[in-house]
Amino acid sequence: MTKQTSTATLYRMVMPGHICPYGLKARHLLESHGFDVDDHWLETREETDAFKAEHGVATTPQTFIDGRRIGGYDDLRRHFGLSVRDPDATSYRPVVALFAMTALMALAASFAAFGSPFTVRAAEWFISFSMCALALLKLQDVESFSTMFLNYDLLARRWVPYSYVYPFAEGLAGVLMTAQALDWLSIPVALFIGTIGAVSVFKAVYIDKRAIKCACVGGSSKVPLGFVSLTENLAMVGMAIWMLARPM
Repeated sequence: MTKQTSTATLYRMVMPGHICPYGLKARHLLESHGFDVDDHWLETREETDAFKAEHGVATTPQTFIDGRRIGGYDDLRRHFGLSVRDPDATSYRPVVALFAMTALMALAASFAAFGSPFTVRAAEWFISFSMCALALLKLQDVESFSTMFLNYDLLARRWVPYSYVYPFAEGLAGVLMTAQALDWLSIPVALFIGTIGAVSVFKAVYIDKRAIKCACVGGSSKVPLGFVSLTENLAMVGMAIWMLARPM
């Protein structure tokens, strides 16, 4: 028995200086669902604007199936019963991805250095690598981070420059702890920022019952302030205490 293939019509921007990424995604999605795609290129701004005006739409790409307009890429995903990302929705995905990668990095570094991924040093590296990665995300846009951080950090609210200092301090402590160098500097820095951070998060979330977003992965974060944020700060404090107590 021959499988019958349906045809979908797709209009998307393909210009010398711009190929619409959502158009490429829409074509791939249609093909992955068994459609032959009648692919129409809108090759100039004038052609694109004329198409929008003719069909009364604000954006491209636009997909038509059986003569019925489905809409843009998100509409096409909904048509196939697929989820559509809400840009304003809170999500723990960034921190899960970060901690998963830093854990794997720590295990890999331990294996390379000691021949086994499961060592005390791997656990130490996991914390210090995480501190470095979190600092990197904050340092991408310190201004945005500081604005979000001022929503809840107790010290930053009293002394605004601390909101700019924090990511540099976190990164410095993470690098020094990774190298096991200058403990006299890294330990007090981690203790200080970790303790202030933990107290600030606990007060904002568990005492004041505020529902706000965390600046832990940068100023554009959609991660809710709460358990993950508290754990991040307590991990810094725990790492500092461990380094003080460990045998030399």
